[in-house]
Amino acid sequence: MDRPPDTSEALARAHEHALSWLATLPDRPVPPAASVADVIAALGADLPEGPTDPVEVIDLLARAAEPGLTAMPSGRFFGFVIGGTHPAAMAADWLTSAWDQNSGMRTVTPAATAVDDIAEGWVLDLLGLPAGGAVGFVTGGTTANFTCLAAGRDAVLTRAGWDVGTRGLAGSPGVRVLAGAEGHGSVDLALRYLGLGAPELVPVDAQGRLEAEALRAILEEGDDGQPTMVVLQAGNIHSGAFDPFDEAITVAHEHGAWVHIDGAFGLFAGASPSFRHLVNGYEAADSWATDAHKTLNVPYDCGLAIVRDPAALRAAMSMHGDYLIQDAAGDPFEKVPELSRRGRAFTVWAVLRSLGRSGVAELVDRLAGHARAFAEGIAGIESAEVLNDVVFTQVCAAFGDDDRTRDVVRLMLEDGTAWTTGSVWHDRAVLRISVSNWSTTDADVERTLGALRAAVAAS
Repeated sequence: MDRPPDTSEALARAHEHALSWLATLPDRPVPPAASVADVIAALGADLPEGPTDPVEVIDLLARAAEPGLTAMPSGRFFGFVIGGTHPAAMAADWLTSAWDQNSGMRTVTPAATAVDDIAEGWVLDLLGLPAGGAVGFVTGGTTANFTCLAAGRDAVLTRAGWDVGTRGLAGSPGVRVLAGAEGHGSVDLALRYLGLGAPELVPVDAQGRLEAEALRAILEEGDDGQPTMVVLQAGNIHSGAFDPFDEAITVAHEHGAWVHIDGAFGLFAGASPSFRHLVNGYEAADSWATDAHKTLNVPYDCGLAIVRDPAALRAAMSMHGDYLIQDAAGDPFEKVPELSRRGRAFTVWAVLRSLGRSGVAELVDRLAGHARAFAEGIAGIESAEVLNDVVFTQVCAAFGDDDRTRDVVRLMLEDGTAWTTGSVWHDRAVLRISVSNWSTTDADVERTLGALRAAVAAS
């Protein structure tokens, strides 16, 4: 009788390479050392005619890819709002791949569904969101926005007497969407996917916070009963600022709007007593989106789409197939766009179980504390200017005119000590620092500030 092939050697070799890679992170330069062309040449572009031993494949992949890897899991990667991977989440992710559960159906994958159920309850409790809400474990922040806004689109159209699920959008009353003028592009992308087009932009203040009175005026001016959604933001990508949820949600609900909050990295401010004030009132919204791989530090391919009304989420996302073994209690696939999906809740459960309530709060506080340390260090550099109020984990700085700021950004990447990204905010070139990694230390911050001082001196 044939036996399944032995996987232990390939897995053991992958484990060795993984540990070797992780061991380099404290000291390696953050930027990659090889180009795309270099990695292709090392891997070989021609498809082999015959089989290759899996151990040899893993060795080749690790050897060829390593020079082309950016040290994104390093505590000195501040270029984008992306976390590292917490040890419990990384180990759980390895198990998730080994278990290979298509975790959409309660009856078929009870272990995955049990973890979904527990993690859903923990997320809602930790963030202080409605206990009866539903959490869909989706691919990331963009898909979380898409999922929540799909639920909102369908719900407001249903209230207007239009079943978009059967009739589509053509001929419908349409949906009016309003969002702050400094909203993230992932919201625009999600609206485009949903056939709703670009949102109407609401004025914001100097930190990018939506102005509630401006929202009121715009809603009152166009109050003709059209189905409406309002998108708010927990964490501006440049300033880290949070919209005034209490006022804005009240105004939006007075006009019958569905309120969605894009909290890709900022939603977890609600898990910290020190930063809970930033999200006061956000629990009154109708849906919330976040990226678990950002502030919560689980691996990629894990966003959280949270909807107050589970029926609205299931109405937008669920389907029926005679071959599916569906459960009266509801199935995980009814809360996400995909029918087939990996067990994303395993990693969320692992981080939350490992950290506990106090550990998540400490993680949030530590990330924000590092951002404050960066702001204080930058303020002490001659000609440097911190442009935002550092309220959470984002720092934007300029170093004189735009050309010099761009030079500093370039020199920082050439130095390789840390990765900090250039951007444009309020028509000024800026160097942006996003603190998202659980493993960032005080020493990482000081090393980065040292490199920044040298770059400014050389610019």
